[in-house]
Amino acid sequence: MAQSTAQVSTPALTGLEARLTDDPREIRQALELRYRVFAEDMGASVEGADLGIDRDRFDDICLHLIVKDNDTDSVVAYSRILTNDLATRAGGFYSSTEFDLSNVLQPGKSYMEIGRTCVDPEFRSGAAIGYLWGFLAEYLQIHRIDYLMGCCSIPVNGGYEEANAVMDHLREKYMTPENMRCEPKIALPAAESDLDGAKLVPSLLKAYLRIGVRICGEPFLDEDFGVADAMILLRREDMNFRFLSRILRG
Repeated sequence: MAQSTAQVSTPALTGLEARLTDDPREIRQALELRYRVFAEDMGASVEGADLGIDRDRFDDICLHLIVKDNDTDSVVAYSRILTNDLATRAGGFYSSTEFDLSNVLQPGKSYMEIGRTCVDPEFRSGAAIGYLWGFLAEYLQIHRIDYLMGCCSIPVNGGYEEANAVMDHLREKYMTPENMRCEPKIALPAAESDLDGAKLVPSLLKAYLRIGVRICGEPFLDEDFGVADAMILLRREDMNFRFLSRILRG
């Protein structure tokens, strides 16, 4: 199991604390949270379902970032982290299993990939994701990492119309430059829609956009999870600290 290398930690308010962990019990809690969110709530087909967890080969190598509710001793939000060196050990970033990243990964630049990000339904009012991103922002700054990237899901269980409407909205002002786009290995099928995509953006992706992330092109259709994965990218200098401060205060 990867050992935590950072000592940064968001100060606890109302019992919440964001930090890296290599404690097997806390990691188990995080994998159980992932199972509840992705398998039970979203209907995804996940490895480890027979054990009530969501787990894959990247979990033995990644850093595990948790938001812990110390009042209840429970993990209420989670994201896993792969940096350049960890991705090399894993055989590549997770995103490379879904996208051709040749135009995104630039020689000499450092990257931090986040994945499997999830929040307990009772903590989705803003505080938990604020703590999660507060830690990520501090980690980016301390380690001078050039880019944060990862996949953010758009549900397709109700058909492809809503996801296409969301993408229509994102294409208007949230895309990376053309020379920093990636190609999905399985593209989301096109579907005509007159839905208002701005109103259908998932809450997690909406928070990401306000923090400053951009979308790297068309999404990948992940049929196991019943979602379209949008590839996100955030340059360290573009982090919206004002928004982060606001949701942390809230």
